[in-house]
Amino acid sequence: MNTLALLSCVCLLLNPRVSTGFAPASKLSARDVRSQVSFPNRIRYAGESQLWSANEAVNGDILISGLDEKETPSSNITDEIIIAATNDDPSAATQQPQSTESLPQSQAEEEEAKPSFPLVLWRFSRPHTLIGSALAIPSISLLAAPTYNAFFTTRTLVALAYAAVPSLLMNLYITGLNQITDVEIDKINKPYLPIAKGDLKKSTAIGVVLAAVVVSLIMSVCNPVLSTSGLQVALWGSFALGTVYSLPPFRLKRHPLLAAFCIVAVRGTIINAGFYSHALSAAFSATKEAAAGFGVLHCLLNDWKCAFSSLFFGVFGIVIALMKDVPDADGDRIFDIKSFTVRIGQKRVFRTMKNLLVALFGVSGGALMKWATMSPTIGATTRRGLTGLGCLLAGYFTYKEAKDVNPEDSGEVYDYYMQLWKLFYLSYLALPLVK
Repeated sequence: MNTLALLSCVCLLLNPRVSTGFAPASKLSARDVRSQVSFPNRIRYAGESQLWSANEAVNGDILISGLDEKETPSSNITDEIIIAATNDDPSAATQQPQSTESLPQSQAEEEEAKPSFPLVLWRFSRPHTLIGSALAIPSISLLAAPTYNAFFTTRTLVALAYAAVPSLLMNLYITGLNQITDVEIDKINKPYLPIAKGDLKKSTAIGVVLAAVVVSLIMSVCNPVLSTSGLQVALWGSFALGTVYSLPPFRLKRHPLLAAFCIVAVRGTIINAGFYSHALSAAFSATKEAAAGFGVLHCLLNDWKCAFSSLFFGVFGIVIALMKDVPDADGDRIFDIKSFTVRIGQKRVFRTMKNLLVALFGVSGGALMKWATMSPTIGATTRRGLTGLGCLLAGYFTYKEAKDVNPEDSGEVYDYYMQLWKLFYLSYLALPLVK
């Protein structure tokens, strides 16, 4: 037994494939040299096709794996040692430059060109909301016009432009303030936003929103003709509700009913009735006395077109706002934002908002098609009939697209949410056709 053990040890010592950490340097072959060289990651031997990988040393020995046919690939190479092995006489080892694949991710990101400030500012403005406001103002003005031809006058276009500039600045203020106060939440829910991503400093963002709101509010009062009561209601109302919605200590977004009230008020009454009143006062009134009679409340109570647009887009606004909370459930839950989604669950909110929007399109479409049959002219019948048909198709699209959406998949819900914004845009484009 002892003899067999002794013979085994001798065989192991004579085997060149076994690590020989105690063998004399003069007796080492090319393969033995491999076992005594410290390999960082990957070893290639000149004249050989195999790739060798080194394991950690155990008791001073370095074990080499894959000595024959086995190849151990490595994708992350920090350096590469080439050992020339001609016959049994190894030459000095040389080290090649580092591979570009090994650059740290953070260093690679730093080398990427940062986006320009105008691009960052565009993303900071939340373009989908900005586009919605930009479409709403001319659409409501055209709805308020006594005739389609009356809209295309210099006076109307000036009044429209004067309302659009401060309104878009106010939109920037509201969406920007929400991002400034939600940085930590956005790092979870929307890490691509400029502040959360690090593309925009918080101090710079504060300067941008302050400049936007100051210019917007000044424009609402500085012109004796164009700074109408309707424009003031739209801008100051949006400013007040947008501020208490996001800013502590109010932060009404933490309370679902109060948050819903803010959204319905801004997207419904304040924007639609405010700009409707502004259009009548600044563009379509013959005298200053007549313009004074077109207040926001007067338009809501006495003009069915103003009431219809305020109701329709108020409901649409609440659908968009609550649908937005569905993919944000994780961050809202962590930071104690008691949205409806956090309180009753993503599935219930998603289904309820989908059904509400389908019902809105269905009822509006049916009413418009019924109304088209009672219109006094062929033109009005055609316009209202086509708009009603469009509403029914939009309702079908809303229902159909929701069938394949998993309410608990944030990516799928967000894609569906952005599709709703497209329907929102189309609704404003179609609004003047109901005249």
